[in-house]
Amino acid sequence: MPQARRPALLVVATVLVLGVGAAHAQTTLERIRDENRVRIAIADEAPYGFRNAEGEVTGEAPSIAREVLTRIDPEIEIEWVSTAFGDLIPGLQEGRFDIAAAGMFITPERCAEVAFSDPTYVVGEAFTVAAGNPKGLTDYETISADPDARVGLIVGTVEPNYALVTGIPADRAPLYRTFDQAIEALKAGEIDAIGMTALTAQVIADEHPDLAATGQFFPSVDGEVTKGYGAFAFRREDTALRDAFNEVLDVFISSDAHWALVERFGFGPEMAPDASAEQLCAG
Repeated sequence: MPQARRPALLVVATVLVLGVGAAHAQTTLERIRDENRVRIAIADEAPYGFRNAEGEVTGEAPSIAREVLTRIDPEIEIEWVSTAFGDLIPGLQEGRFDIAAAGMFITPERCAEVAFSDPTYVVGEAFTVAAGNPKGLTDYETISADPDARVGLIVGTVEPNYALVTGIPADRAPLYRTFDQAIEALKAGEIDAIGMTALTAQVIADEHPDLAATGQFFPSVDGEVTKGYGAFAFRREDTALRDAFNEVLDVFISSDAHWALVERFGFGPEMAPDASAEQLCAG
């Protein structure tokens, strides 16, 4: 009789061992603390996260990430990864990096794919155009109304949605993988504007004397004014990492130390976020 029961006992024991192992599976936060190493992606978009002329990673999001992670554990070292903006969410999901530090806007659609920190800033939109703004483009409605106007958009950003809801057809809203590709198209006369955030438009205009930035505007979606709230993105299952990050971030954001850290990138108290990630994910 004892021998007949042994296989059942072995099965039960095996299940219990596997269950205990699964229950204690290492989280990403635990791995980062054990290895003192975290991989963070940027999209090489100034002023949010980019490499300067010396190849050093800088910008609003990397500067804040360094500050937050130092407060979590000063031993953590950051390995920076450059990727196209449209590859940030797939890269997170596939485990190529642990955090996206690219000023990604929080939207309900993205919240279904990644977990966001609370926002670090709020900003409007603008266009990069040829110097003098020959077609007088000021918002997506002016592009929609001009059958000859074409706007370049970056894959993975929110701007294609702004063009879509304004009625701009796809053949007048070509997509580009990188900002550099879109800038080349603009200079070649293939498009009349590039849709982006107001800060990025100003940075590009400052770097290219033959280009200019239009004034900031806030697009209307479904009759409501839309603002861009930028944040850090994590894998949806990495709530422990996101929560530890938020615990420090929420104290730091909008402090004097915060604005002193990012003012050189064009950020100021007028851009202080007024909503949480939870509120923004809920729409």
